[in-house]
Amino acid sequence: MTTDKLMSTTEFCHDRVSVFNVGDEFCSETEIQAVSTDQPQTRFRDAVRVVADQGEYWLFDYGVVVFWGMDEEEIKRLVAKFVKQSESNLEKIEEHYLFGFANEIKISKDFITLPDNNPLSRLAVSHALAQSIKLVEFEQNAQNTIVNHSHLPETLAKSGKIALSRKHIAKIRGMLFRTKSDIILHYGLLDTPEFFWEYPEYEHIYNALAKYMDIHPRVELLSKKLETIHELFEMLADEQKHQHSSFLEWIIIILIAIEIVIYFVELAA
Repeated sequence: MTTDKLMSTTEFCHDRVSVFNVGDEFCSETEIQAVSTDQPQTRFRDAVRVVADQGEYWLFDYGVVVFWGMDEEEIKRLVAKFVKQSESNLEKIEEHYLFGFANEIKISKDFITLPDNNPLSRLAVSHALAQSIKLVEFEQNAQNTIVNHSHLPETLAKSGKIALSRKHIAKIRGMLFRTKSDIILHYGLLDTPEFFWEYPEYEHIYNALAKYMDIHPRVELLSKKLETIHELFEMLADEQKHQHSSFLEWIIIILIAIEIVIYFVELAA
């Protein structure tokens, strides 16, 4: 679909942008289409634009929805439908901004000034907002892991032992690795979205928002935090392995001692 056809008569209920991250419990595209069968939809690689009666919203494949100028009650209704029914009580991450129009892209104090009323300009902004709020999810998970296990280094330093099973440590290491692979490989938070390969003229809009949201510095900081946590659990895993090896060695020593005792008892008999 051409840009001229996309531009047309989008009317906004107000000047608010609402961003929701519903995470892994996002419905599939088929289920979402069933919710919005009477509304025009257009896909742009990993994003789908849906035109509402007033305003529009962009659905991203990684569980984020960006609403532009839509009624608050309608937003709540749609978000509830986009979450799988079995997880309807899931706590969602949300952020809100204001927007207006001028001659160039600007953002200050959470007010986004768009250079035009072109939907693709809003998509460029939406990409940055979606990446940023997805990053919030990872940041929260990493912070929770840090808080929940912040006592481990001190406990290890004092007692030389950690009361965690090998299975528990392995699960945490797997979770940390999955988070890092999601950031770098799955969700591409380090990369410019593929949309800009076809529409490079909108990339400067995305870059302006990405800079304002500190996306790349936040990803780097989060990666360092994950590496530090991973090093801690790698050390704990090595300690567990060493303890297990020592335990097996003692079993072997005891078995050999028992065999020697039995041997001499038999000789004495």
